[in-house]
Amino acid sequence: MINIAVFASGSGTNFQSIVNYFSGHEYIRVNLLLCNRPGAAVLDRAANEGIDSLVFTRDELENSEKVLEILLEYNIHFIVLAGFLLKIPEKILRTFPGRIVNIHPALLPKYGGKGMYGMRVHEAVLSSGDRFSGITIHMVNDEYDKGSIISQHTCEVKPDDTPQALAARIHELEHYWFPRVIEKLLDISS
Repeated sequence: MINIAVFASGSGTNFQSIVNYFSGHEYIRVNLLLCNRPGAAVLDRAANEGIDSLVFTRDELENSEKVLEILLEYNIHFIVLAGFLLKIPEKILRTFPGRIVNIHPALLPKYGGKGMYGMRVHEAVLSSGDRFSGITIHMVNDEYDKGSIISQHTCEVKPDDTPQALAARIHELEHYWFPRVIEKLLDISS
């Protein structure tokens, strides 16, 4: 069995789409949620699905072995960042080389980097006048949104779009493509 850990900080809609997709899968399962925000809605989603979760602080992620130890304890093979805003420390990158992916709500390299997340990204896309936006699924390295791109999927930016309307279409892309790309990566690596 390939065990996936998901790092998430917010409402957890991508977490839920990944859990739903792999529910009953022959050899892939989500068996751990890691979250840095106590009270985040994603924790309720994990509890409702019977998936163990760990809440940790930034200091525990960066300056202790706590998070790495739990990843090893749960025999995690692959890590997915789904709405997680902290940088993954070197010790975890070294332990899981080429096995950590992230999703970004824009077509990288545009609109990426520290501080570019959520509505900030969609506002930047709309103010730029770009005709297309989309999602980027990429490997995680030691820089924000700089890991090698695995796949990108686009949608049109409409003339009357609001950040919220664009975000809704981006979420549809995320929920459809993210679990499928994860599965393809795990099929290749297994």
